[in-house]
Amino acid sequence: MHSLKWVLLDLISSCNSLNFFKQIHAKIVTSGLACNDLVASNVVSFLGKSVTYVDYACEFLKQVDWRVNSFPFNMLISGYANSEMSGAAVLVYRRIVRHGFMPDMYTIPAVLKSCVKFLGKGEGRQVHGVVVKMGFQWDVYVQNSLVHFYSVCGDCGCACKVFDEMPVRDVVSWTGLVSGHVKAGLFGEAVSLFLRMDVKPNVATFVSVLVACGRMGYLSVGKGVHGLIFKHSSAKELVVGNAIMDMYVKCESLCDAKRVFDELPERDIVSWTSLISGYGQCKRPRESLDLFCNMQILGIEPDKIILSSVLSSCASLGALDYGRWVHEYIDRRGIKWDVHIGTALIDMYAKCGCIKMALHTFSELPCGNVSTWNALLGGLAMHGHGHEALKKFQEMTRSVTRPNAVTFLAILTACCHAGLVDEGRGYFYQMISPPHNLSPRLEHYGCMVDLLCRAGLLDEAQNLINTMPMQPDVLILGALLSAYKAKGDAELSEEILDRLLQLEWQDSGVYVLLSNIFAANKRWADVTRIRRLMKKKGIQKAPGSSVIEVDGKAHEFLVGDTSHPQNEDIHVVLDIIANTSQS
Repeated sequence: MHSLKWVLLDLISSCNSLNFFKQIHAKIVTSGLACNDLVASNVVSFLGKSVTYVDYACEFLKQVDWRVNSFPFNMLISGYANSEMSGAAVLVYRRIVRHGFMPDMYTIPAVLKSCVKFLGKGEGRQVHGVVVKMGFQWDVYVQNSLVHFYSVCGDCGCACKVFDEMPVRDVVSWTGLVSGHVKAGLFGEAVSLFLRMDVKPNVATFVSVLVACGRMGYLSVGKGVHGLIFKHSSAKELVVGNAIMDMYVKCESLCDAKRVFDELPERDIVSWTSLISGYGQCKRPRESLDLFCNMQILGIEPDKIILSSVLSSCASLGALDYGRWVHEYIDRRGIKWDVHIGTALIDMYAKCGCIKMALHTFSELPCGNVSTWNALLGGLAMHGHGHEALKKFQEMTRSVTRPNAVTFLAILTACCHAGLVDEGRGYFYQMISPPHNLSPRLEHYGCMVDLLCRAGLLDEAQNLINTMPMQPDVLILGALLSAYKAKGDAELSEEILDRLLQLEWQDSGVYVLLSNIFAANKRWADVTRIRRLMKKKGIQKAPGSSVIEVDGKAHEFLVGDTSHPQNEDIHVVLDIIANTSQS
């Protein structure tokens, strides 16, 4: 009998079909080995490989006495719960319970894990009922599974209720609740829970709370968590280092993020992606490209997320040659275009002024979304191709893609740059009417005010401002000031000044423009008053800047800045150009 058992175990391990297994099963039954723990476990392991074996597995388990050993039953349920067939775990559980199996404290967590995978809220609640009925609610392992189930399914209320009723809570209990709130988008509550913890956090706890701090912009709390991690054994783990860096990026503390990046003992693609994308999102595209260059020197292969971020940085800098190189790199490496890559390429070409290439890339993209359309429409609008933008918008409305608020902002911008007043009015009305029913943001009102002011329709612009549900910003008031300046109406400009004083804006542009209007009307006392007001509020005029790309590298020049290494040579060339133009 002993030798037969090992022969059968070898046959089970090499079995690759149900028909062959049925022959082995017949021998197991006739030999009386069906109740042997090792044999039953191996049989369950084989039957758990495919969902098509569920019926047969349940029939086999009828031959095993669960009162003596529940391990094979729990093993089958766990096997399905850990696989891609998580729903089968609940199916097996129900069938074997129907045949008399009584679940134990090891069965419940496996079934709940299955419910988590396919978000089976109803099934999980039924299991919770079984927990209460059988008196398992005092087991910490079962309770932690319930907290995790409710948290992942987005029912943080029930998760908190289970958590509050627990007589003993460990780090798994707290982490399940914190991470559940993070997944549900309740970041502030997640941070509050972390601050209440009375047990030592683990890696998963730290990662979850760092995500929450980043999303909420809680830099001081994030720094405190960073300090705790230094005292913890998990400080050197890469996943924690990446989470710390990402928190600093989300809080726009890029110096701290770069310091953490430099101190990482090892880096993976997530490390590079977080910082490169962070520089781009925080309007520091130059550093993003520099870091990407370092990545290339080290021979690290970028992923699609990094390439999309780099293309966005190229778009911000107008670095066309660099953007073309990235495009060639994508094609050379055979990287398959997706919506993100395609949209980033269209945005880069459009913002760099290569409208034909943007249109060509748009036509080659096999699939797109509303962001893809917005990138193209925004580029057309930016470069004065108003009529072309409106044609493309008509194509979009005939497609399955539905325009959003950003789409209408691009269209209104196109109308503004092309001076299409009637069309602008029509699209603004279309935006707020069915089927779109979109609420205009400040930017939409700004486009309409600018459009009306450029057309000299100042009364209509004023009326529109008066109907706005929010206060006008600097750009809107600046558009009015520019229009009044062109009209030579300084009195109305002073009325806007009073509104500016009430709003306490800190932008220098409107004050400088207002000062220029008073100067043009020789109202020097008012000019002095404006300048003193700026000084009193600590408002300084931002220096003008220009960006030029040479040999694929973008160079930025600020007014009065002489720090460029080729400053003298540049001025020599500028003098030559100036003398040539004068002659």
